[in-house]
Amino acid sequence: MTSNVGCTPADKGILIVLSGPSGVGKGTVCKALRSCAPDIVYSVSATTRAPRQGEVDGVNYFFKTREQFQQMIAQDQMLEWAEYVGNYYGTPRKFVQDTLNAGKDIILEIEVQGALKVKQKFPEGVFIFLLPPSLPELESRIVGRGTESEETIRSRMSVAVDEIAMMEHYDYAIVNDQVDLACSRIRSILTAEHCRKDRMVSKIQHWMAEVKK
Repeated sequence: MTSNVGCTPADKGILIVLSGPSGVGKGTVCKALRSCAPDIVYSVSATTRAPRQGEVDGVNYFFKTREQFQQMIAQDQMLEWAEYVGNYYGTPRKFVQDTLNAGKDIILEIEVQGALKVKQKFPEGVFIFLLPPSLPELESRIVGRGTESEETIRSRMSVAVDEIAMMEHYDYAIVNDQVDLACSRIRSILTAEHCRKDRMVSKIQHWMAEVKK
């Protein structure tokens, strides 16, 4: 489906927001989803940082000036945004909405605080929390990166405990024990969401309206 002409709520795509604590494997799961579910569109973020070699505008990021980004914030064109190391990063509302109106599902991989900001502006999204098999396993994954000091690891684990407590704000929780199983669970959730009664009721109402014309 590539057009939103006559598009009913049942025809529109679904925004999937995937988040969880650092080290849980969000990026790995999303990368695997690209292979097993190529029909899912991946949300492109906006940033004010300069493009790196090989990065393409509109593919890796939407590259903006600070003035452009600040204007998007002022006009409520961002589902969420943050400033990090002197640059802005965020999720443009228009890209997400245009994708959904074209009948395509879109996934946004984001940290927990960002996900909760998105939920405030887009509560109709499907929010999935990715959990580690256990806290010791999560710590092991962070240690395995070989890039964190002991102090940073302790800090990350403390933040992870707080973030896991935020799981109550999500619709679903998935344990990332095996990447392929996590992908399968996400696809099952998406299938179930497309079959929700309220989506089908909207579609049938649209049919009835067409018959009465």
